[in-house]
Amino acid sequence: MRTSTPNSPHISGRWRKIGSAAAATAALVLAGLGTAVQADAATAATATDAGAHKVSAKAVAAQVAKARVRYEKAACGATPKKGYAACDALRVTGGTTAFMEKQAALKGIAPRTVEPNASTDSPTGYGPTDIQSAYGLTGAAASNGSGETVAIVDAYDDPNAEDDLATYRSYYGLPDCTTDNGCFTKVSQTGSTTSLPSADSGWAGEISLDLDVVSATCPNCNILLVEAKSASDANLGTAVNEAVKLGAKFVSNSYGGSESSSDTTYDTSYYKHAGVAITASAGDEAYGAEYPAASRYVTAVGGTKLSTSSNSRGWTESVWHTSSTEGTGSGCSAYDAKPSWQTDTGCGKRMIADVSAVADPATGVSVYDSYGSDGTGWNTYGGTSASSPLIASVYALAGTPGSGDYPAQYPYKAAGTSALNDVTSGTNGTCSTSYFCTAKSGYDGPTGWGTPEGLGAFTAS
Repeated sequence: MRTSTPNSPHISGRWRKIGSAAAATAALVLAGLGTAVQADAATAATATDAGAHKVSAKAVAAQVAKARVRYEKAACGATPKKGYAACDALRVTGGTTAFMEKQAALKGIAPRTVEPNASTDSPTGYGPTDIQSAYGLTGAAASNGSGETVAIVDAYDDPNAEDDLATYRSYYGLPDCTTDNGCFTKVSQTGSTTSLPSADSGWAGEISLDLDVVSATCPNCNILLVEAKSASDANLGTAVNEAVKLGAKFVSNSYGGSESSSDTTYDTSYYKHAGVAITASAGDEAYGAEYPAASRYVTAVGGTKLSTSSNSRGWTESVWHTSSTEGTGSGCSAYDAKPSWQTDTGCGKRMIADVSAVADPATGVSVYDSYGSDGTGWNTYGGTSASSPLIASVYALAGTPGSGDYPAQYPYKAAGTSALNDVTSGTNGTCSTSYFCTAKSGYDGPTGWGTPEGLGAFTAS
C-alpha cells in the first residue's frame, strides 16, 4: 500500500446515499432455487421458481452494468510503516453489487441493497459457479486439484477460520475441507498448530476472503493457512518459507507495501522458490508499484472489473479503477531486476503485472466472515486480495510446476493465445509510458497478459 486514509469509505460506479427504505435489507432472496449452488449468478438463469422469467443475456448484462457500491478498506489495509505490509482487501458496505443486479434482472424484481454492518443470510457477491464460468474452469474445478495444496499467507490469527470456511463451502455445496479430514491446516509461521499469533479482526476478513476464493476456484484442493505473527515483511516472508517447507507448491500473498532497497534481499530470502507458484497482489491504490508483487520470483496479479455480457464468453472485463487512489496497481519497479521472460521494452526493471482477475468491489466475490467488528456473516469483497488467491488456485488446477521453474513465466509462453482473455479497455491512472497504466491489445501493466481462460497459460508445458 502506498498512500491513503485507512478505513475511509469509497464509492464505485454510480452509488449515492441510500435512503432508509432502499436499504431496508441486505438479504438476497433466493426462494425456490433448490440448492445453494444454484444461487450463483451464472446458474440463476435456470431457476424455475415462480418469480423467474425469461431474460435475454443482453438485458441482464445491461442491468449488471448498473452495479454501484460503497466500500471500505479492511482494517488491515491501513497504510503500513516502513518494513511492513497491508492487506489488499476491500469490503462492500452499501449499494448494489453486480451479482445482486443480475439476480434482480433474472427475477424481474427491483435490486436489493447491501446494508452497512448488517448480517445477511445469503451471499451478495459472485460465487464458485460464477468464477469458474468466467475463467473457463468449470470442468477443471470438478476434476482437478486433488492432492494439491494451496497455501495462504496472512498476518495474525483468525480464530473462526475453519468454521467460517465450513459455512461457505456448505452453502455452495462444496466438499468438506476440515482439519479432521486433512484438507485444511492452520499453522503459525513456525509451523505450530497450537501456538498461534494474536487474533486480529481486519486480517480475519482477509483470511476469509483468501480461503473462500481458493474454495471457489479449486474446490478439491487442500488449503494451508500460514499465519505470520505480525505484518512485517520479515514475518510474512518467514511464513512464505514455512508454507513451502510444509510442501505447498502454490502460495498466495494478498498484501503489499512500498518498494525499498531491501526488496532484492527479501527476494532471495523469502520468495525465490523454484518449482513453486507464488502469487502476489498488485495493490489497490491505482497506478504504482508495490512489493512483493515487484519480486521477479512471483506472479504479480492485477485486478479487473468482471461483468456479464451477451458475447460468446458470457463475461467481459476491463481495468479496475475507481479513482486516482482506488484501483489495481501496476508499474515499473524501482529496484527489482527484469526477469528474462519479461520482454516489454518501456521498463528496464521488473514490470507489474503478469496476469489479472476480478478485483473491483462492485463486481466482487462472496465471503463468509464471522470474527470481529466487521465479521457480519456474508460480505462482498474486492481488491487484488481476491485476484491473487484466484490465480494461485488456477495454477493448482493446472498441476505441479516444473521442479526448476519459476511459474511466473508460464503465462508469457501463452501470450496472445486463447488461453488468456486479453483485457483491452480501461486505465488505472496517469503515466508517461502508456502501457504502464492503460490496457491495450497484448501486454499492459494493469492486467498483464490478461485473465485465465482455462489452464493453458498456467502449466509447465
